[in-house]
Amino acid sequence: MAAQLRKALKQQDIAIIEPCRKHYYQPLWTLVGAGVFPKEVTEREEASYIPYGTTWIQDAVTEFQPDDNTVLTRDGKKVSYDFLVVAPGIQIDWDKISGLKGNIGRHGICSNFAYEYVDKTWEYIRNFKGGNAIFNFPNTPIKCAGAPQKIMYLADDYFRKSGVRDRANVIYASAGKAIFGVKKYVNPLNQVVARKAIETRYHHNLIEIRVEAKEAIFERLDTGDKVVLPFEMIHVTPPMSAPDFVKQSPLANASGWVDVDKYTLQHTRYPNIFGLGDASSLPTSRTGAAIRKQAPVLVKNLVSAMRGKPLTARYDGYAACPLVTGYGRLIMAEFDYDGNPKESFPFDQSKERYSMYLLKAYGLPLMYWHGILRGRL
Repeated sequence: MAAQLRKALKQQDIAIIEPCRKHYYQPLWTLVGAGVFPKEVTEREEASYIPYGTTWIQDAVTEFQPDDNTVLTRDGKKVSYDFLVVAPGIQIDWDKISGLKGNIGRHGICSNFAYEYVDKTWEYIRNFKGGNAIFNFPNTPIKCAGAPQKIMYLADDYFRKSGVRDRANVIYASAGKAIFGVKKYVNPLNQVVARKAIETRYHHNLIEIRVEAKEAIFERLDTGDKVVLPFEMIHVTPPMSAPDFVKQSPLANASGWVDVDKYTLQHTRYPNIFGLGDASSLPTSRTGAAIRKQAPVLVKNLVSAMRGKPLTARYDGYAACPLVTGYGRLIMAEFDYDGNPKESFPFDQSKERYSMYLLKAYGLPLMYWHGILRGRL
């Protein structure tokens, strides 16, 4: 966003309030967890990606004061603005699952959703000898809705290669009611599940892990019953939400997300505030591909707002989910708000392809580091 705004608004002061020293290409953590890459290849210095000519305030926002056009920071600064873009990402609520916090990387519990834990997933996959291997999907929006099943398919592949699959029961326990939310890709993914003999349990929301007993407790969202499943390994996708400082702010809607118009990305109550990305109320998948399409729409509309002109750019809800179905296989799902396919290539992307796997593993990281973060794509 900052890089594109810098190009569009050459004479304006642009500041980025961002506390982190490191930046991570998180989509690759699926393949890190499956032993394809070391986690270090996903990490870069944040300073290398701050656009030239912008000001980096290496701090964290703690409070919005939109009526005064200011934000407060962790270090006690009050920063004023004429226009504000809100894109703080999503918050991972590890503590919402009883028994999880403090036990990731122990007792067969792993998760790809943090840099410090992701290599533990590969450790448990390659050392798995049999029993239940559980992969969950929570009852909240998450970043990359396909991620919980991607690592499951890769684990299944490795179990077969290592000769333990006949002693394994691979379980997909999802709070959802289907394997995927876009119709075109549901049947192909169900075929993958059937081919791999994966047990699916829908309407199952993980609420507790009994660490010493190695039991996962699920709530049935359709009946209210509790289900206890023993495990040798469990890959946990934790609940996620907007950051607390967003939830508690005047910018939030009733669900806690930054309340923006789903087409223009302008805030519904504060016309000089815009939002995009995982913390926004946009009713689409929270993926990097979605943000890549949101950014130019926001830039055009923000420039129009600054000049007192109508907001004419529209975001159609485009998102993409590269669904890894095994080592060397991938279904490239692309779709809009209405679940209509918005595919980029001249072939049926609902079929598993090696070419799309190569794009995921090698092409998209290059696009991210050298194109997207630079504001070129």
